[in-house]
Amino acid sequence: MEVTVNNKLYAVQQGTTIAALLQFIQLPSDKGLAVAINREVIPRPSWPQHVLQTADSITIIRATQGG
Repeated sequence: MEVTVNNKLYAVQQGTTIAALLQFIQLPSDKGLAVAINREVIPRPSWPQHVLQTADSITIIRATQGG
């Protein structure tokens, strides 16, 4: 199935969770990361159980420090 992550198309297996997607795209799920699916923010504790659906639009935001 295909999902869009930050406007880039990815082919993932059926049953892929947010946590598995982050591993697949080699993005550590450390602090400062937020994930929204179809414009709805998904709480971090739900990432291991939240299963992606075909054509989901996923936005990943990483907080950075700077000045």
